[in-house]
Amino acid sequence: MQLLRIDCLGRELRLEGSMAGWQALYWDNQLVSQHDAKADPSETPVHHFKLQAGDQELNCELHLKLNWQPFELAYSLHVDDGQTQQELSQGKLGEKDIEQQVVEDRPKQPNKISIIGLGSLGLKLFKSAKVIKLLFAAGSLAAYTWLFSIEFAIALILCLVFHEYGHIRAMKRFGLKTKGIYLIPFVGGLALSDDRINTRWQDVYISIMGPFFGLILSCVCLVVYWITDVELFAGLAAFNALLNLFNLLPVLPLDGGHVLKSIAFSVNSVFGLICCVLGAVAGVAVSYYFNLTLLGFLLAVGSIEIIFEWKRRHFSDLLPLDRYGQIVSALWYFLTVGGLCTIIWVLGNSGSEALALPLKILGS
Repeated sequence: MQLLRIDCLGRELRLEGSMAGWQALYWDNQLVSQHDAKADPSETPVHHFKLQAGDQELNCELHLKLNWQPFELAYSLHVDDGQTQQELSQGKLGEKDIEQQVVEDRPKQPNKISIIGLGSLGLKLFKSAKVIKLLFAAGSLAAYTWLFSIEFAIALILCLVFHEYGHIRAMKRFGLKTKGIYLIPFVGGLALSDDRINTRWQDVYISIMGPFFGLILSCVCLVVYWITDVELFAGLAAFNALLNLFNLLPVLPLDGGHVLKSIAFSVNSVFGLICCVLGAVAGVAVSYYFNLTLLGFLLAVGSIEIIFEWKRRHFSDLLPLDRYGQIVSALWYFLTVGGLCTIIWVLGNSGSEALALPLKILGS
């Protein structure tokens, strides 16, 4: 992950590193110093490197004091021209600085045209095409109207949009550029961003805010149902609760899977792998027991994400959660799950038929 970006002799000096101790130092996108992963990553080495400033060769040193949990990086940059040594820059960075930084892509060699490259280009065109967004919204409305009714289709789409809006608000909370909300027929919704996240906390916050907004909407619908006794609001409260509870299953790529992954991989990579695999096994059981075909498809996608996360464990671009962040994330997750389960339990014991239609929707 990117740890530091500072000015050095009029050009950018960028430090990248991982919890395993690997570090690479770039000056104007040129690698000037590198340290491999080591048995004791707590030992932070000094980066010694030479820079050419005109006709003069300068001996440089970057001193670091790095603590991962809680994250704190203190640095000082020294330059020696052979006669005098001076300190060019020094300072400290915390987790907030990592959250707000703009990540610089590593320099890449130009690739030949490939199927993967064409697929990536097609995805970018898809993400930027507003007409596709409108077509998908219309397709979703038509699909749910065909399955149920126009009234419930509109209400269903409003629930999906409110859920995805929670993700959008969370992205904007961290200053991320958003592409908006896409409604996928028979699948649900998708909130997209142009920017990459920098920390596990951002992943947790963005993932859980969708179901949390859903919990708020279910509570509002439940209160309106108690006031008006209109069955539609009971159905909306129940469906919204079930929809968001489904999203909180600890299965990648669902929201709950991202929360689990961020907490578990912040402990260590082996624990993260075990938790994600156990979540996938639990997902298979739920998919089989409730006959949820969609969940089976999502499990296949999530398996690829687990493999990718494991392969990149030593070079993760995300700052891990500290112990406090892990506890807060877990409590927030279980409180949201508990609130959604409470709404379902209340409606299930109220004598209302509110749960019948939502269960049919999820089953289909």
